[in-house]
Amino acid sequence: MDVTENLNNIQQEIRQACENSNRLSEEITLIAVTKYVTIERTEEAIQAGISNLGENRLEGFIEKYSHLKNKAKWHFIGTLQSRKVKDIITQVDMIHSLDRLSLAKEINKRALNKVDCFVQVNVSGEESKHGIMPDEVHSFINELSKYPNVHVVGLMTMAPHIENEQELRKVFRKLASLRDEISTKQYSHAPCNYLSMGMSNDFQIAIEEGATHIRIGTKLVGGVEK
Repeated sequence: MDVTENLNNIQQEIRQACENSNRLSEEITLIAVTKYVTIERTEEAIQAGISNLGENRLEGFIEKYSHLKNKAKWHFIGTLQSRKVKDIITQVDMIHSLDRLSLAKEINKRALNKVDCFVQVNVSGEESKHGIMPDEVHSFINELSKYPNVHVVGLMTMAPHIENEQELRKVFRKLASLRDEISTKQYSHAPCNYLSMGMSNDFQIAIEEGATHIRIGTKLVGGVEK
């Protein structure tokens, strides 16, 4: 499985999805999710031209960062325990999984500068997924104004792993609608311009519905996405 070939194929699919929705491919940030692959495989991704890496687990993040450091932008996309914030806060570029005030408080306490965060929303309502409920988004983001080092750049969700395209579109559209509602309020602490949504099985649909950051593991570097 050649990462360069995979990347070329994915970039073509990104271009097609953008063409379908009258968008520019430059609007899309491709994040290689390296949770299930080795450091060597991650280096291959960087050499192929990937500049954004995503890790779900603290241990994997620390291990890969210690080897690769500033060769890429680092995205933490998994559930983050408050007590673990101190272990990554000076290395991470974006956190995609802000879903509770206790985590915001710890980020604010430990960060040396503002940290770009996505608020994770459980749009599908699945019990197995993390994130706040859609009807909590407005009040949650209002509360975040108390934490000056927390900078809300957008919203993130994980869609159900299903084949039903219309149901997937509903999830992505709901997140896009919430993002629009927040961004129109022009909060200084929460410009909320971005949407982190879409994985290997559904990123084309996510792009057509407004995704700006897509998180791809299996289709790009291998491994199994969960």
